[in-house]
Amino acid sequence: MSVHPLIFEPILVPKIWGGRRLADCFGKPLPVGERIGESWELADLPAAESVVREGPCKGRSLNALVREWGADLLGSAAPVAGRFPLLVKFLDANDDLSVQVHPTQRIADVEPNAHLKNEAWYVLAAERGGAIYYGLEAGVTRERFVAALERGEVAPLERGEVAPLLRRVPVKPGDCYYLPSGTVHALGAGVLVAEIQTPSDTTYRLFDWNRVDASTGKPRTLHIEQALRCIDFDSPPPPLVIERSHVAGVWTTVTRLVACEQFIMEKVRMPEGAEQKIPFDEPVVWMLLEGEVEIAYDGGPNLTARPGDTVLLPAALKDGRVKVNKAAVWIEASIPIAAKRR
Repeated sequence: MSVHPLIFEPILVPKIWGGRRLADCFGKPLPVGERIGESWELADLPAAESVVREGPCKGRSLNALVREWGADLLGSAAPVAGRFPLLVKFLDANDDLSVQVHPTQRIADVEPNAHLKNEAWYVLAAERGGAIYYGLEAGVTRERFVAALERGEVAPLERGEVAPLLRRVPVKPGDCYYLPSGTVHALGAGVLVAEIQTPSDTTYRLFDWNRVDASTGKPRTLHIEQALRCIDFDSPPPPLVIERSHVAGVWTTVTRLVACEQFIMEKVRMPEGAEQKIPFDEPVVWMLLEGEVEIAYDGGPNLTARPGDTVLLPAALKDGRVKVNKAAVWIEASIPIAAKRR
């Protein structure tokens, strides 16, 4: 079966905390007057399926191609419930996101509507004072945390007692953080990130900064009971610094950012004029951040990717080559051996 590189239409998601930088930074076609918090670049969920933007499969859904192309698309990677095993996004936080947590596998195994969600953030931009909330401060107990949540709910003009219990981490462009399921977290105001995650949209809100949703006149729903079941108060928070590794070739520099059971996240740099074979025999995702690349392959027209484009390279792509028209930087996501079919 003949396969080819894929770029999808962005799925733009309005959020109470969203902004307009996805248009400014990447030219995303944001609706007038909308606060857009997320651009789902590659999604294969029952409630949101990416659709091919251009090329021979224009208008077709990612899920349709997963079913039709099978191993030619996925290689040895195992689909998740018959769907593509990664979810890829850009996030623009004009305001703080809610304090939240995602289900662990233990919770997903017993909750019918819960799905494991591990994710990683690569910081693209951060305003002065920009930060993320990344785990709890050392020594915070369940009892102390619950008491703070209760006080926060009745202090509408304050941030309650919750913020001091969260580990607030200043961030800058180029930082990367891995957030395993069960980690209390929130993206802070003024921060723009690229996100790689497992294919789940299960989020439990613990605290929403006493906000009122203008569209409803009411606070957004919290999920405190479900969230507390996901948090291990006896374990330390994830490490702030992830050891990076670098591999440099004649044309390419690759920096390993995150490696977990479900995905590998790397940063790739190639200079203008570089041209080389695409070496993969497994599916790979490129989120282009800078420059311009042209992808050639056997059997079809070349595909050009620019900043803000996310490219899916199928496992069985024939004679793929990449040519760098302008010095390029991209985030590369792949699926490790541990997540492949046994």
